[in-house]
Amino acid sequence: MEIIKVENIYKSFSQKKVLTDISIQIQSGEIFGLLGPSGAGKTTLINIITGQLEADSGQSYVMQKNSLQLSKEDYTHIGLVLDKPGLYDRLTCYDNLLLYASIYHLDHHKIDDVLKHVHLCNDKKTIVNQLSKGMKQRLVIARAIMHEPQILFLDEPTSGLDPATSLKIHELLLQLKKKGTAIFLTTHNMEEASLLCDKVALLNEGQIIEYDRPENICSRYNQLNKMVIMTKDNQEHIIENKKENAQFVYDLIALEQIKSIHSSEPTLGNVFITLTGKELV
Repeated sequence: MEIIKVENIYKSFSQKKVLTDISIQIQSGEIFGLLGPSGAGKTTLINIITGQLEADSGQSYVMQKNSLQLSKEDYTHIGLVLDKPGLYDRLTCYDNLLLYASIYHLDHHKIDDVLKHVHLCNDKKTIVNQLSKGMKQRLVIARAIMHEPQILFLDEPTSGLDPATSLKIHELLLQLKKKGTAIFLTTHNMEEASLLCDKVALLNEGQIIEYDRPENICSRYNQLNKMVIMTKDNQEHIIENKKENAQFVYDLIALEQIKSIHSSEPTLGNVFITLTGKELV
Protein backbone atom coordinates (compact mmCIF):
# COMPACT_ATOMS: atom_id res chain seq x y z
CA MET A 1 0.00 0.00 0.00
CA GLU A 2 1.18 3.52 -0.78
CA ILE A 3 2.63 5.45 2.14
CA ILE A 4 2.46 8.64 0.05
CA LYS A 5 -0.22 9.25 -2.55
CA VAL A 6 -0.69 12.44 -4.55
CA GLU A 7 -3.70 12.89 -6.82
CA ASN A 8 -4.11 15.66 -9.40
CA ILE A 9 -2.47 18.44 -7.39
CA TYR A 10 -2.69 21.99 -8.75
CA LYS A 11 -1.08 25.04 -7.15
CA SER A 12 -0.66 28.66 -8.24
CA PHE A 13 0.87 31.74 -6.65
CA SER A 14 -0.44 35.13 -7.81
CA GLN A 15 -2.00 33.51 -10.88
CA LYS A 16 1.31 31.86 -11.80
CA LYS A 17 0.92 28.10 -12.16
CA VAL A 18 3.48 26.31 -10.00
CA LEU A 19 2.13 22.74 -10.07
CA THR A 20 -0.18 21.28 -12.69
CA ASP A 21 -1.99 17.94 -12.31
CA ILE A 22 0.67 16.20 -10.21
CA SER A 23 0.03 12.54 -9.34
CA ILE A 24 2.57 10.16 -7.75
CA GLN A 25 2.62 7.11 -5.48
CA ILE A 26 5.42 6.02 -3.13
CA GLN A 27 5.73 2.73 -1.27
CA SER A 28 7.51 1.95 2.01
CA GLY A 29 11.17 1.07 1.43
CA GLU A 30 11.25 3.02 -1.81
CA ILE A 31 13.39 5.98 -2.82
CA PHE A 32 11.47 8.37 -5.04
CA GLY A 33 13.24 11.19 -6.85
CA LEU A 34 11.57 14.40 -7.96
CA LEU A 35 13.91 15.89 -10.53
CA GLY A 36 13.73 19.39 -11.89
CA PRO A 37 15.57 22.71 -12.14
CA SER A 38 15.34 25.41 -9.50
CA GLY A 39 11.87 26.94 -9.52
CA ALA A 40 10.21 23.86 -11.03
CA GLY A 41 7.94 23.38 -8.00
CA LYS A 42 9.78 20.65 -6.08
CA THR A 43 9.78 22.33 -2.67
CA THR A 44 6.18 23.45 -3.13
CA LEU A 45 5.11 19.84 -3.62
CA ILE A 46 6.92 18.74 -0.44
CA ASN A 47 5.17 21.52 1.48
CA ILE A 48 1.79 20.34 0.18
CA ILE A 49 2.43 16.67 0.95
CA THR A 50 3.60 17.46 4.48
CA GLY A 51 0.56 19.63 5.18
CA GLN A 52 2.46 22.92 5.36
CA LEU A 53 0.70 24.33 2.30
CA GLU A 54 -2.77 23.82 0.87
CA ALA A 55 -3.16 22.91 -2.79
CA ASP A 56 -5.64 24.77 -4.99
CA SER A 57 -7.15 21.42 -5.96
CA GLY A 58 -6.33 17.74 -5.76
CA GLN A 59 -5.49 15.59 -2.75
CA SER A 60 -2.37 14.28 -1.06
CA TYR A 61 -2.20 11.51 1.51
CA VAL A 62 0.51 10.47 3.96
CA MET A 63 0.14 7.15 5.78
CA GLN A 64 -3.43 6.94 4.39
CA LYS A 65 -4.36 10.30 5.95
CA ASN A 66 -5.11 13.55 4.15
CA SER A 67 -2.06 15.81 4.39
CA LEU A 68 -4.11 18.69 5.80
CA GLN A 69 -5.34 16.46 8.64
CA LEU A 70 -1.97 15.22 9.89
CA SER A 71 -1.75 15.26 13.69
CA LYS A 72 1.18 15.90 16.01
CA GLU A 73 1.45 12.13 16.41
CA ASP A 74 1.56 11.66 12.63
CA TYR A 75 4.48 14.08 12.35
CA THR A 76 6.53 11.90 14.70
CA HIS A 77 6.69 9.41 11.82
CA ILE A 78 8.01 11.99 9.35
CA GLY A 79 11.55 13.34 8.93
CA LEU A 80 12.29 16.56 7.06
CA VAL A 81 15.53 17.88 5.58
CA LEU A 82 14.74 21.19 3.89
CA ASP A 83 16.88 23.92 2.35
CA LYS A 84 17.20 25.84 5.64
CA PRO A 85 19.08 23.70 8.20
CA GLY A 86 17.62 25.33 11.33
CA LEU A 87 20.59 24.35 13.50
CA TYR A 88 21.68 26.23 16.62
CA ASP A 89 25.08 27.59 15.59
CA ARG A 90 26.37 28.19 19.12
CA LEU A 91 25.56 24.70 20.35
CA THR A 92 27.61 21.57 19.76
CA CYS A 93 26.49 18.78 17.45
CA TYR A 94 25.56 16.71 20.49
CA ASP A 95 23.59 19.50 22.16
CA ASN A 96 21.65 20.23 18.97
CA LEU A 97 20.51 16.63 18.90
CA LEU A 98 19.96 16.57 22.66
CA LEU A 99 17.45 19.40 22.30
CA TYR A 100 15.65 17.54 19.52
CA ALA A 101 15.69 14.28 21.49
CA SER A 102 14.03 16.07 24.40
CA ILE A 103 11.24 17.35 22.16
CA TYR A 104 10.53 13.81 20.92
CA HIS A 105 11.09 12.22 24.36
CA LEU A 106 13.86 10.03 22.94
CA ASP A 107 16.43 8.16 24.98
CA HIS A 108 19.69 10.11 24.94
CA HIS A 109 21.66 7.05 23.83
CA LYS A 110 20.06 7.57 20.40
CA ILE A 111 22.25 10.63 19.93
CA ASP A 112 25.52 8.69 19.83
CA ASP A 113 23.92 6.05 17.61
CA VAL A 114 22.76 8.55 15.01
CA LEU A 115 26.03 10.52 15.10
CA LYS A 116 27.79 7.26 14.27
CA HIS A 117 25.46 6.73 11.31
CA VAL A 118 26.41 10.11 9.82
CA HIS A 119 30.14 9.84 10.67
CA LEU A 120 30.14 12.68 13.20
CA CYS A 121 31.09 10.80 16.39
CA ASN A 122 34.48 12.50 16.57
CA ASP A 123 32.88 15.92 16.13
CA LYS A 124 30.03 15.67 18.62
CA LYS A 125 31.57 18.34 20.89
CA THR A 126 32.26 20.72 17.99
CA ILE A 127 30.29 23.97 17.85
CA VAL A 128 28.02 23.97 14.79
CA ASN A 129 29.36 27.24 13.37
CA GLN A 130 32.78 25.56 13.14
CA LEU A 131 31.50 22.74 10.93
CA SER A 132 31.92 22.54 7.17
CA LYS A 133 28.83 22.72 4.96
CA GLY A 134 28.92 18.97 4.42
CA MET A 135 29.18 18.24 8.13
CA LYS A 136 26.26 20.55 8.86
CA GLN A 137 24.19 18.73 6.26
CA ARG A 138 25.00 15.37 7.84
CA LEU A 139 23.96 16.76 11.22
CA VAL A 140 20.65 17.94 9.76
CA ILE A 141 20.06 14.45 8.38
CA ALA A 142 20.96 12.96 11.77
CA ARG A 143 18.31 15.15 13.38
CA ALA A 144 15.75 14.07 10.78
CA ILE A 145 16.30 10.32 11.26
CA MET A 146 16.93 10.18 15.02
CA HIS A 147 13.28 9.35 15.75
CA GLU A 148 13.29 6.60 13.06
CA PRO A 149 10.61 8.08 10.79
CA GLN A 150 8.61 5.98 8.36
CA ILE A 151 8.99 8.72 5.74
CA LEU A 152 11.97 10.97 5.07
CA PHE A 153 11.73 14.07 2.87
CA LEU A 154 15.01 15.50 1.59
CA ASP A 155 15.12 18.71 -0.43
CA GLU A 156 18.39 18.85 -2.43
CA PRO A 157 20.35 17.04 0.34
CA THR A 158 23.70 17.00 -1.49
CA SER A 159 23.53 20.35 -3.29
CA GLY A 160 26.92 22.05 -3.20
CA LEU A 161 28.62 19.22 -1.31
CA ASP A 162 31.90 17.55 -2.21
CA PRO A 163 31.78 14.04 -3.74
CA ALA A 164 33.04 12.30 -0.57
CA THR A 165 30.32 13.84 1.60
CA SER A 166 27.67 13.11 -1.04
CA LEU A 167 28.77 9.47 -1.09
CA LYS A 168 28.38 9.20 2.70
CA ILE A 169 24.86 10.60 2.43
CA HIS A 170 24.02 8.20 -0.41
CA GLU A 171 25.21 5.24 1.66
CA LEU A 172 23.08 6.37 4.59
CA LEU A 173 19.97 6.72 2.42
CA LEU A 174 20.42 3.22 1.03
CA GLN A 175 20.71 1.86 4.59
CA LEU A 176 17.46 3.60 5.52
CA LYS A 177 15.77 2.16 2.44
CA LYS A 178 16.76 -1.36 3.53
CA LYS A 179 15.07 -0.70 6.88
CA GLY A 180 11.82 0.14 5.08
CA THR A 181 11.94 3.94 5.19
CA ALA A 182 10.16 5.68 2.31
CA ILE A 183 12.41 8.44 1.00
CA PHE A 184 11.19 11.41 -1.03
CA LEU A 185 14.22 13.06 -2.61
CA THR A 186 14.32 16.25 -4.66
CA THR A 187 17.39 16.91 -6.74
CA HIS A 188 18.66 18.36 -9.99
CA ASN A 189 21.54 15.87 -9.96
CA MET A 190 20.56 13.26 -12.54
CA GLU A 191 23.45 10.94 -11.69
CA GLU A 192 22.40 10.93 -8.04
CA ALA A 193 18.84 10.07 -9.01
CA SER A 194 19.96 7.22 -11.26
CA LEU A 195 22.11 5.74 -8.49
CA LEU A 196 19.57 5.99 -5.67
CA CYS A 197 16.01 6.11 -6.91
CA ASP A 198 13.56 3.29 -7.56
CA LYS A 199 11.29 5.72 -9.41
CA VAL A 200 11.72 9.28 -10.61
CA ALA A 201 9.50 12.02 -11.93
CA LEU A 202 10.93 14.68 -14.23
CA LEU A 203 9.34 18.01 -13.34
CA ASN A 204 9.45 20.94 -15.74
CA GLU A 205 7.57 24.20 -15.24
CA GLY A 206 5.28 22.53 -12.72
CA GLN A 207 4.37 19.53 -14.85
CA ILE A 208 5.56 15.92 -14.70
CA ILE A 209 6.92 15.10 -18.15
CA GLU A 210 8.16 11.58 -17.32
CA TYR A 211 7.48 9.20 -14.42
CA ASP A 212 9.00 5.71 -14.19
CA ARG A 213 12.06 3.76 -13.09
CA PRO A 214 15.23 5.60 -14.24
CA GLU A 215 16.37 2.73 -16.45
CA ASN A 216 12.95 2.52 -18.12
CA ILE A 217 12.96 6.22 -18.92
CA CYS A 218 16.46 6.05 -20.39
CA SER A 219 15.59 2.95 -22.41
CA ARG A 220 12.47 4.62 -23.79
CA TYR A 221 14.56 7.38 -25.36
CA ASN A 222 17.38 5.16 -26.60
CA GLN A 223 17.08 5.92 -30.29
CA LEU A 224 20.69 5.07 -31.18
CA ASN A 225 20.57 1.41 -30.05
CA LYS A 226 24.35 1.16 -30.07
CA MET A 227 27.07 -0.43 -27.95
CA VAL A 228 30.34 1.14 -26.85
CA ILE A 229 33.30 -1.24 -26.65
CA MET A 230 36.66 -0.21 -25.22
CA THR A 231 39.48 -2.56 -26.16
CA LYS A 232 42.69 -3.15 -24.25
CA ASP A 233 44.61 -0.91 -26.65
CA ASN A 234 42.29 1.92 -25.50
CA GLN A 235 40.42 2.07 -28.79
CA GLU A 236 36.72 2.92 -28.55
CA HIS A 237 34.35 1.13 -30.93
CA ILE A 238 30.77 2.35 -31.25
CA ILE A 239 28.73 -0.25 -33.11
CA GLU A 240 25.07 -0.70 -33.84
CA ASN A 241 23.29 -3.45 -31.95
CA LYS A 242 22.63 -5.54 -35.06
CA LYS A 243 23.05 -9.19 -35.99
CA GLU A 244 25.75 -8.48 -38.58
CA ASN A 245 28.03 -7.06 -35.86
CA ALA A 246 27.84 -10.17 -33.67
CA GLN A 247 30.94 -11.78 -35.22
CA PHE A 248 33.04 -8.67 -34.57
CA VAL A 249 32.07 -8.71 -30.89
CA TYR A 250 32.63 -12.48 -30.67
CA ASP A 251 36.13 -12.13 -32.13
CA LEU A 252 37.08 -9.47 -29.60
CA ILE A 253 35.85 -11.70 -26.78
CA ALA A 254 37.69 -14.74 -28.14
CA LEU A 255 40.92 -12.74 -28.36
CA GLU A 256 40.35 -11.38 -24.83
CA GLN A 257 40.63 -7.84 -26.15
CA ILE A 258 37.62 -6.24 -24.45
CA LYS A 259 38.34 -3.83 -21.62
CA SER A 260 34.73 -2.70 -21.19
CA ILE A 261 31.43 -2.94 -23.00
CA HIS A 262 28.17 -1.12 -22.36
CA SER A 263 25.09 0.12 -24.12
CA SER A 264 24.85 3.76 -25.13
CA GLU A 265 21.41 4.61 -23.78
CA PRO A 266 20.92 8.26 -22.80
CA THR A 267 21.23 9.55 -19.26
CA LEU A 268 18.32 11.16 -17.42
CA GLY A 269 19.98 14.47 -18.19
CA ASN A 270 19.95 13.67 -21.91
CA VAL A 271 16.27 12.75 -21.69
CA PHE A 272 15.45 16.01 -19.93
CA ILE A 273 17.20 17.99 -22.66
CA THR A 274 15.35 15.99 -25.33
CA LEU A 275 11.99 16.75 -23.74
CA THR A 276 12.53 20.38 -22.75
CA GLY A 277 15.36 21.69 -24.89
CA LYS A 278 17.28 22.83 -21.80
CA GLU A 279 19.68 21.44 -19.25
CA LEU A 280 18.70 20.60 -15.70
CA VAL A 281 20.45 23.29 -13.64
